[in-house]
Amino acid sequence: MVMATHTKLLHAIVVLQTAAVFVQSITAGLMMTIPSGHVLHSAGSYTLWVVTVAHVVVAVLAWRPGGGSAQPIWYALGFLALITGQVYAGVFHLTALHVPLAAVLLVASLLYLLRIRSSLRRNTRPRPAAAAAYR
Repeated sequence: MVMATHTKLLHAIVVLQTAAVFVQSITAGLMMTIPSGHVLHSAGSYTLWVVTVAHVVVAVLAWRPGGGSAQPIWYALGFLALITGQVYAGVFHLTALHVPLAAVLLVASLLYLLRIRSSLRRNTRPRPAAAAAYR
């Protein structure tokens, strides 16, 4: 029961993280078209960083008290390292690194979201009675 709750919470934070990465691509476009776009993009980057730190916390909660796998922690820490690098690349205007890394972050977050979603479906499916009786 606790593990399912933590898995759902992990799913929710990764949905939020993926949405924040996607919104960042929109604010990047706004940054190029409107004068105040850089403020939105900057605020979004720090918001995404905080969401990613929350992702690390939730991954630890899903692992330790929930009895789940430690694998989500490594993903969350890796994503945090990449997001931190992304923030620094943006602050120092390293566009040649910043733009491709943004694409990698969006794809990685989306793929991880799909993986968690399929895991969540697998764990919440009712087992057939014959399989339950066999165990």
